[in-house]
Amino acid sequence: MPARKALSKEERHARRAEVARKAAAGELRLPEAFREIRQALGLTQASFAERFGLTRLQVIALEAGKANPTLETLQKIATPFGFQVGFVARGRADVSGDAGG
Repeated sequence: MPARKALSKEERHARRAEVARKAAAGELRLPEAFREIRQALGLTQASFAERFGLTRLQVIALEAGKANPTLETLQKIATPFGFQVGFVARGRADVSGDAGG
């Protein structure tokens, strides 16, 4: 497989900004988020795995939606973006707190 051209500083910045925009808009969803975050950091699967204490096979499985990340893994990956792991309401669902139905 041919080596990829490294992203420029501007390209990495633009990709990180797009990931942050999607997160703020509630559009960043697993498992696609793993690939988008990795690419925004300009990392290969192997270098991403090394940086976050995973194996390359774990990264492949996470990106394919075939693995469930631990909370610790999510927090490690979220940190460079200033993200916080939590729940996000889907769509325009009623989030008034009325769980009674």
